[in-house]
Amino acid sequence: MQRLYNILVLCTGNSARSIMAEALFNTMGAGRFRAFSAGSHPTGRVNPFAIELVQELGYPVENLRSKSWDEFASPGAPQMDFVVTVCDNAAGEACPLWPGQPVTAHWGFPDPAAVVGTVEQKRVVFALTLRQIRTRVQLFLSLPLETLDRMAIETKMRAIGKQLL
Repeated sequence: MQRLYNILVLCTGNSARSIMAEALFNTMGAGRFRAFSAGSHPTGRVNPFAIELVQELGYPVENLRSKSWDEFASPGAPQMDFVVTVCDNAAGEACPLWPGQPVTAHWGFPDPAAVVGTVEQKRVVFALTLRQIRTRVQLFLSLPLETLDRMAIETKMRAIGKQLL
């Protein structure tokens, strides 16, 4: 039986990039990964374009919510194996101490929610961001985690974050 890994994806607002990454990890890594997302300063709502895209993945959206990373640093929270930041602001912030010392990496993506334009222009940018996140998630999911030590996993995770998309 394969081990189930927990991964936490962090962003500042937890409204778009981290939500899409959570959905991608949970759909593409089904049975192997359980993903969560959170923000350092959650907006309190999930971006409707992010909801639209994760729905298209077949991911259930009724329980999606913008939440604080404090939920995952508190007693009783799931212990994380991996923590990935997907925005440069969250990567530069002082994160809580995560129980279990998860492997951490930064995979920065421009904020699609910051794009100003028509509805169609916003949809295009969100779709591009989803494709970029999907590429990194696929690279990560292809790693033979069971055969790598912690340092090798961290090195490979960080290299994935530096790849041009």
